Amino acid sequence: MLLKILVVGALAIGLMAAIRDGRVLRDAGLLSSCSAAVVNGKQDTTLESCSKGRLNGFPDLTNKSCVLVSARPKRQYWRCEAPVVSSQSPTG
Repeated sequence: MLLKILVVGALAIGLMAAIRDGRVLRDAGLLSSCSAAVVNGKQDTTLESCSKGRLNGFPDLTNKSCVLVSARPKRQYWRCEAPVVSSQSPTG
């Protein structure tokens, strides 16, 4: 009985850690995500391609000195003055 409680507790802690990290939610399409866009076969670090999340919609990159270039139903493209650090998740 105690073993079952410990296993369920360990699974719950693992699940909470995975959700807090955010990668699981982004991979499932629940949170928005951005990446450097590819133009003419080359990665352009000042052009961001952002996908819409089911929970938070599109991200707002205006606070990172970016301007919205194109808006489509499932993707937005932003032009930024400087490359956006990819380790920071966009807030939206």
